[in-house]
Order: sequence, then structure tokens, then C-alpha cells
Amino acid sequence: MLSASPSSPSATSPRQDALLAVLLVLLVGLNLRPILAAVGPLLDGIQAATGLDGSGAGTLTTLPIAAMGLCALAGARLQAWLGERRGIALGLLLLALANAARWEEPGSLGLILTAGLGGVGIALVQALIPAYIRRCHPARTSTLMGLYTTGIMGGAAVAAATAAPLAERLGWTQGLAVWTLPVLLALVTWLVLARPDALVVAAVTRAQPWRSRQAWLLLAFFGIGTAAYTLVLAWLPPYYTGLGWRPADSGLLLGGVSLAEVSAGLLLSATIARLRHRRPLVLGVLGVVLVGLLCLALAPLRLAIPTAILLGLGIGALFPLSLILAMDQVRDPTEAGALLGFVQGGGYLIASLAPLAAGILRDQLDSLANAWLLMALGVLLLMGLGLGLTRPERSVLATRCQEA
Repeated sequence: MLSASPSSPSATSPRQDALLAVLLVLLVGLNLRPILAAVGPLLDGIQAATGLDGSGAGTLTTLPIAAMGLCALAGARLQAWLGERRGIALGLLLLALANAARWEEPGSLGLILTAGLGGVGIALVQALIPAYIRRCHPARTSTLMGLYTTGIMGGAAVAAATAAPLAERLGWTQGLAVWTLPVLLALVTWLVLARPDALVVAAVTRAQPWRSRQAWLLLAFFGIGTAAYTLVLAWLPPYYTGLGWRPADSGLLLGGVSLAEVSAGLLLSATIARLRHRRPLVLGVLGVVLVGLLCLALAPLRLAIPTAILLGLGIGALFPLSLILAMDQVRDPTEAGALLGFVQGGGYLIASLAPLAAGILRDQLDSLANAWLLMALGVLLLMGLGLGLTRPERSVLATRCQEA
């Protein structure tokens, strides 16, 4: 997308403008995962109260992730139709409504419907905020995107760690619904501080990444890697409560995973520019994820803390690395946007299947150990894909994403 007119000038000083931008993206990011992360530590109680089976429980994560994929595929159209400011405001409003609807016990169908509604809200924000940051803060895009993703992981950590204590004090429905308040705060802050939409017209591009075999490989790499994140987010706490842990302890463990993800993402962002060769980094990160999954399946109680650290560090580095591998293939910004939309859209759709599949496995086998082992096989597949995607002779993909 290309902005046809510059954004309105800010009335604040450059320093104030920077601080307000940081506040805005952090506050928005912090609110995009609690609706997902707060469910896991409470899932056993939720299932007992609502009769939700394992496949239905998996749907609570599957629906939002699938919505992220669909909105990523339609990102350019959403920007032209809604605009960034209005679209993000609408996304936050839908997210607030989804949280608020859980105040009175919603039942299994109500939980699934609110998960879908919240997922659409999250997806709208995620599809539009990168374009807003790039348009309004071009000199600080990388920094603000790093803070935004840090906010997302931080929100997941806080929600996971506080879910059980809030449920003990308020009840599980109110413990989920209380996240309406910070979302409303983010919405009001956004409406006050966000810059007006610029007139946006569609950029002319002949990019057709779906015609490229390389683009499909990148999609598979992103999708399988993100599946590890969605699987851990949805099922790590229930796995440990099934092994005898208290819900509060399982929530703290997921919070620890999220904090490790934040650390890994920040570390990767700070060092990736100095690394000329991607292959050792890709294989090393995947090796960390693989060891974490094997520990989770084979020695979850004895190695709980090392497992959380390994999974957090590995998954936290793998997500941005997947996007960096895609960006390595193109130089033109328009081609990059088309490729990233394709990779993330299809990848999120793949990743959305992991929590549902794990729930079905739990129903059939009464254990999640097999889900972790299957995910470990997926990581081995990623290693093979990574070897191909990081060959030194790989050149820019732009010509493959265009019609002759």
C-alpha cells in the first residue's frame, strides 16, 4: 500500500512523539494475547464447568489463529477498506466485546464464539498495525515493531501467570472477562493518540508469490514453526495440571515460557544484522526447540524449568527468524509485502490446526505426550526445509513472484 498524502504533522516535540508512539504500540500489543493465554491454566476447570471436550478446547486457540491467517491474506484490502486507525480501533472493540461476553458463564458454544470474535479483533490489529507504524514512524519502524512484539509476548506472560489467582478470587468467568478493562484502556488511548488515516491507494504490483515453489516452502516453514507456539500456548498448562500441578503453577510456567520468548526475540533483533550466514542460526534455534519438545514429552516433571526455558528461547527466536528468511528473498518493498502476506496468511492457517489436533489426541489417548512428539517430528522437517532455504546460492525471489 502507498500513502497518497503525508500524515498530519504532530503537535508534540520529537521526543514526546517517540514516547507516545512507544506507549501506544506497547499498550496495543499487551492486549492481543490474554484472551488466549489466560485459558490454558484454567482449562481443566472450564471443561468441568462447561462439558467442553478436548477438540472443543483446542478450538479456543484454533479459531483466533485461523482468523489471523485470513486477515493476513487480506491485509491490503483491509487497509484500503477500513484504514489503519479505524481498522485497529474496530479490532480492539471486538476484542473488548469478546472478553466482556465471558462475564456470565458462557457455556461451551459461547466460549467458542467469543474466541472467534476475539480472534477477528486480534487479526484486524495484527494485519494493520505494521502499516500504521511504517507510515507514521518510518525512522523508528524496526524499534517500534520490536516493542510491539515484545508487548504481545509480555501480555501473554502476564495473563498466564495471573489467570489462576484471578480465577480463585473472582471465579473463572470473571477472571477471563477482567481483561476487558485493559483492552478498553488501549482502545481509548488509541483513539486519542493515533494519527488520522492517510488516503490510501492500492500499490500496483504483479507479485504472485503463490506461483513460486520457494514461497510455498517459506509458508510451510513459518506455519510449522508457529504451530509449535500455538501448541505450547494452548496445551502446556493443561498438560502439567494433568500431571498433578496446581493451575497457578502451570500458569507461571507458561508465563516463564513467554518471558523467555521475549528475551530471545529481543536478542535476535539486536544481533541478526551482524550474522552473514543464516544456516547455523536456523539449525541452532530449531535444535533448541527440538530438545525442549523431547524434554516435555519424555521428562516433563523432572525437567520442567529447563524445558520452559528451552521452548521459550527457541520459539521466541524462531518466529522473527521465519519472517527474516522470507524478507531475505526479496528487495522490493511491494514484493516483500506480497510475499509476507502470503507466508503469514497461509502459515497461520497451518498453525491453527495444531491445538485442535492436540485436543483430539488428548480425547483419544488421554495424554498430550504424543502431541509433543509429533511436533518434534515437525521440527525435524523444519530442519530439512531450513537447509534448503538457507543455501548460499539462493537469490532474490522477486523474479519468481512476478509474471513474465
